Amino acid sequence: MSASQQTKYRWMGISLGLSIVLLILKFTAYFLTYSTAILSDAVESIVNVIASGFAFYSIYLAGQPADLNHPYGHGKIEFLSSGFEGAMILSAGLVIIWQAILSFFEPAQLSNLDWGFALVGLTAVANAFVGWMLIRTGRQADSAALTADGKHLLTDTFSSIVVMIGVALVWLTGKHWIDSALSLGIALVIIYNGFTITRQSVARLMDEADIPTLHRVVDLLNARKDRNWIDVHNLRVQKYGADLHVDCHLTLPYYWELNKVHDEVHHFEDTLKEGFQAEVEIFVHTDPCEKACCHYCRVADCPVRGSAFIHDVEWTAENLPLNQKHFVPLSA
Repeated sequence: MSASQQTKYRWMGISLGLSIVLLILKFTAYFLTYSTAILSDAVESIVNVIASGFAFYSIYLAGQPADLNHPYGHGKIEFLSSGFEGAMILSAGLVIIWQAILSFFEPAQLSNLDWGFALVGLTAVANAFVGWMLIRTGRQADSAALTADGKHLLTDTFSSIVVMIGVALVWLTGKHWIDSALSLGIALVIIYNGFTITRQSVARLMDEADIPTLHRVVDLLNARKDRNWIDVHNLRVQKYGADLHVDCHLTLPYYWELNKVHDEVHHFEDTLKEGFQAEVEIFVHTDPCEKACCHYCRVADCPVRGSAFIHDVEWTAENLPLNQKHFVPLSA
């Protein structure tokens, strides 16, 4: 198991264990106070436990190597995991709205608010720290499951802070309707967060363009551009979990022998792989150069050059994905 995979397991295990402990604490706070706002926070903690458990399994599955049935690996399970977590968050938000509406018409007598305030405050601090670490680790390891779980915990932290404010206001004013109103506010924030996570997950499952990663690839190609790489086009970049898959067309001199083309393709692939810590799978289709490429071709001592080099073609995230060579007017 790689060091990156071990780090994912460790933090996902911490998240799962923390979710179970905080679930117990929040329901303890609810039975002490009978606060609807605290109940709302506790219901979301049930989602935390279920989602963290599923995310833990998804990280295990995503770490399995590619096989005949899964030639692109198992990384997409992380997007399914984050989508599942988003859907669970949405469900929790709807349940909380229902509980808040009921509490308007059947308000409960609140008690032990000091203990409730203390317990919810403890859970907020724990969630904030672990959530921040999960997001940090998820971004470093390119893990959608870790990042989604971290965002969920930070949302839970926000909910807990709002609950603490509500408990304090009820404690000071004695107006119980504040408890129900805050529950509605928490529910709306939870639903928005759940929708955002679900939308991102569905987009990645549908292979929506990963713009940040595309920019990273383009920047890497520009920084390490070889004079023999006449043109790159039809670039496709997708991440399945932490694994990166790159497809592109690479234009090379048409008169090169096959062995030289093969070596240059390996050089191109190695250049991309060195720029990423995760596994990178690259498929390169080679195209022969044409006369129209001469004015932006830097190949040295070309025996068939039809015109002198004039200027480079700027490689960008907008033009590299196009399925055509980058011919430009000589006057450009």
